Amino acid sequence: MATASLLGPASAFGPALAPLAAMAVAVALDLALAEPPARIHPVALFGSVVGRFDREDPDRDAHDHPRLVGVAVAVGLPLVAAAVAGGLVAVAGSPRSRVSAVLSVSVAGALLFSTVSLRMLLATTAEVVDLTETDPDAARESVRALAGRDATALSPADLRSAAIESAAENLADGFVAPLSGFAIGATLGLAVGPTNGLVADPAIGFAVGGSGAPLPLVAGVAGAVWVKAVNTLDSMLGYRSKPVGWASARLDDAVMFLPARATAICLALAAGGVGAVGTLRRAAAWAGEPESPNSGWPMATAAAALDVRLEKPGHYVLNPDADPPSAADGRTAIRLVGVAGGVAVALVTGWLAAVGWLAVGRLSAAGLLVTPAGVVRWS
Repeated sequence: MATASLLGPASAFGPALAPLAAMAVAVALDLALAEPPARIHPVALFGSVVGRFDREDPDRDAHDHPRLVGVAVAVGLPLVAAAVAGGLVAVAGSPRSRVSAVLSVSVAGALLFSTVSLRMLLATTAEVVDLTETDPDAARESVRALAGRDATALSPADLRSAAIESAAENLADGFVAPLSGFAIGATLGLAVGPTNGLVADPAIGFAVGGSGAPLPLVAGVAGAVWVKAVNTLDSMLGYRSKPVGWASARLDDAVMFLPARATAICLALAAGGVGAVGTLRRAAAWAGEPESPNSGWPMATAAAALDVRLEKPGHYVLNPDADPPSAADGRTAIRLVGVAGGVAVALVTGWLAAVGWLAVGRLSAAGLLVTPAGVVRWS
């Protein structure tokens, strides 16, 4: 049986179009809105659930087995969040139709938007940098939205350093990592979609599961939400004073290993493609200075790209022979992080397009996707 494809004549990237469209929706929403309203923000709702396991307060009863509870929380809550998000996308794609295809992409884009944050990060960093010139006390208040360090005694240069470090680190945690989770999930969906009883839908033009939702879309959103949930657990519970957060901190260290280094690459490319390798080589010399096994990479790369000294007093110094950042350096850093975010989007887009192209070749050979005549053939 054959029928016309929504994708048009012989689309080269058909199976990847749904996740690519969802990512475009998410990026557009981030640029337009910055953040979902706090009262309905999925991350805030997830945080309210996590808060029930926070037992640092001495006036509250402690868990009898905090590490065991922590393992259950670290494993269970992200999986539940990912399942709920993926389920919403799957439900939006049912029953199979062109309308449900658009709806599933829209829902996936909105959920992905809730996991990423770039515009808000840049705006908050810019606010701190500007205030260091006009009102350092206000800057000390504003920097709390970026960094958890005590800002009471920080000089304006120290405040700018904190803002730049946090912008680089949060680019990894709050933007590149969820996009990476989305890319990995969508890639797995593209890899297994044509098998395991899953085929291409003639009315939609995508590889679909029994629900009618594109499998790469469901898996991509689930991956992004899982990564964001792991990172949220670490930010709320991953402190030495909270035994229940030990497992969350260790899991986050493992999950962020690749995104942190990918962010360093994005920052180096954003600073100038020709000198990217040199920038990364310089950063490698300082990346191990912070206690975190991952955060040093984007921060050290920012220090190398900007050629400034970034320092958390009493803890670490990155690029120690350079001068502390000026206000102009801070504004350059904001542009650098913004461009690096664009590089990350471009890299994920290119990756998904390439994987989609490979999937087209594999499925065409099996007679399951788009033919040169522009139709979908069924086995």
